[in-house]
Amino acid sequence: MCGIAGILTTQVVSEATVRAMARAVAHRGPDDEGVWIDPDAGIGLGHRRLSIVDLSQAGHQPFASRCGRYMLTFNGEIYNHADIRRELEAGEPIGWRGHSDTETLIEAIARWGLKDALRRCSGMFALGLWDRQTRQLHLARDRIGEKPLFYGWNGQSILFGSGLAPFRAVPGFSASIDQRALSLYFRFNCVPAPWSIYRDIFKVMPGTIVTLDAQAIGRPHMLLPDQPSPGPHASCERFWSLADVVRAERATPESDPQHAADHLEAALTAAIARQTMGDVPIGAFLSGGVDSSLIVALMRKAIGSRVRTFTIGFEDPAYDEAPHAAAIARHLGTEHYEHYLTPQAAIDAIDRLPEIYDEPFADSSQIATHILSRETRRTVKVALSGDGGDELFGGYNRYVMTSRIFDRLALIPASARRGLGRMIGGISSDTLDRMATLPLMPKMAMLGNKAHKVAQAMRSDGQLGEIYAAFTEEWHAGLPLSDASRQPVFIADPLGAELTREEQMMYWDLMTYLPDDILTKVDRASMDVGLEVRAPMLDPEVIACAWRTPLAFKIRNGQGKCILRDVLYRHVPPALIERPKSGFGVPLGRWLRGPLREWAEEGLSDASLDAFEGLDHAAIRQRWQQHLRGSHDWTVALWSVLMLTRWHAQC
Repeated sequence: MCGIAGILTTQVVSEATVRAMARAVAHRGPDDEGVWIDPDAGIGLGHRRLSIVDLSQAGHQPFASRCGRYMLTFNGEIYNHADIRRELEAGEPIGWRGHSDTETLIEAIARWGLKDALRRCSGMFALGLWDRQTRQLHLARDRIGEKPLFYGWNGQSILFGSGLAPFRAVPGFSASIDQRALSLYFRFNCVPAPWSIYRDIFKVMPGTIVTLDAQAIGRPHMLLPDQPSPGPHASCERFWSLADVVRAERATPESDPQHAADHLEAALTAAIARQTMGDVPIGAFLSGGVDSSLIVALMRKAIGSRVRTFTIGFEDPAYDEAPHAAAIARHLGTEHYEHYLTPQAAIDAIDRLPEIYDEPFADSSQIATHILSRETRRTVKVALSGDGGDELFGGYNRYVMTSRIFDRLALIPASARRGLGRMIGGISSDTLDRMATLPLMPKMAMLGNKAHKVAQAMRSDGQLGEIYAAFTEEWHAGLPLSDASRQPVFIADPLGAELTREEQMMYWDLMTYLPDDILTKVDRASMDVGLEVRAPMLDPEVIACAWRTPLAFKIRNGQGKCILRDVLYRHVPPALIERPKSGFGVPLGRWLRGPLREWAEEGLSDASLDAFEGLDHAAIRQRWQQHLRGSHDWTVALWSVLMLTRWHAQC
């Protein structure tokens, strides 16, 4: 895993500038640095390397193809690169310089072209490729968006990089806040692709290739797949489409639950075998939940030796799943490492979050994820995670609630439904959380927060998009902006009525929430400490298998991820797994009322809020006072404001 950066300009390419851009992402690649410049073409590529495969200088980047046509700066891993090498060698002998996947990729590009080469690749990646023949810059990002890639315009230059820090390293960079992106940030606690927080800077969409040449300089444009290009100088095309996969796999669904579980286990085991490649120690995160436990169980099966597992625990028993993880580790015989997070350690980590995330980002589980990554890196350089299991196999409560609640509520007149929603929304989160401890009440972690989301959905117009928004958006009662405009989110969605409601939400989550929130959280937290995290659930074959699996095999009797459980229980007793699902977070709401109160007051002060045009100070302060009184739990909404103001102060 690495950090990449580059510049295409009509001016003189400065090696010092390209090197500064690369060094801005040095934390992503602490092992090596490389810069390549072609002054005549106005192109400069930078690279920082985290050595995982081929630790020698044979993997040094930027990397030139044997034919001399292409120069590549590459961040990622191609898990099936050995298979691609064999296919290349079947055509004609290649004098390999080493055994890195970067070399495999660039020779595949030279042989088949960029699009066909990427279609053959199973991996996570972001890349900048310069074609010396056509004088075009190609930027590409992996299928689901595990690795970040930004690009944009700054005066007489086009810039790209693994984050926004390389852009700020360019002399004269215009760091102007995009108000439209700010609106999206408050809705989702992150800035979703293709937006970035800065005007004229964008994210490459997952599964796409952006192509630019010198004529594009000075012509800022958000480039989207399936949308008209601004001209021959700039374009965006897909090399992979989730919609195509969904449509193809649903046409030939699994018919037998046992066979479906067999096929899933085989696909996931094969993915884990590919993703445990490398020349460095590899471990796995273990939370004690379904996804991570299954990854660890199949990892031991795939590699045939003892697995190192890593868990973070909390002093607050309401958030602590470490004992469950330890029990599973004992059952599977792993070499288990456990680190307990104290409130003070979490608070100490908070001030670094804006620097780590590089762009406003407000998923509060970022704190625990970063500390888990830091502790894991003390022992291994690569860790597997269970990310993607919820989105692919129906793990989120909203998938179950949509049918369980709203099919029944559809019988209630809209006015009565909205009134009931207002009534539930008027009960404080703390009161609802206490009610969860009473007999006959659902034993659900964070009941208050979830009940308020249900109440918001009940107040909606009943359309699926509005229900989904109620479950996934924050500040849904009104953006904290004086001009509370709601910017549309780009989701290419040609499937329409082909999917059930649950499948539609899973599809949306795979396109937006997973890459923009979950994968962003893990990538930034882990790369800050030089840890590479791999997600076997996001292997193309596993994704295809998931969409071949009927919804009835995923969600049964109000419980999600049933087929994952079916496979897991072949290796782990159900008694070690079955318990209420809880999020991976910290008791942040209580800390904001206690040890973080002074820090929060500063971040919510008029002086801090004045840094942003159009923030509604009164609306923000009202929620802060309600949170302090305990009448509402506004942790998530307030955290988004705090992460924004702290980001501005530090970046």
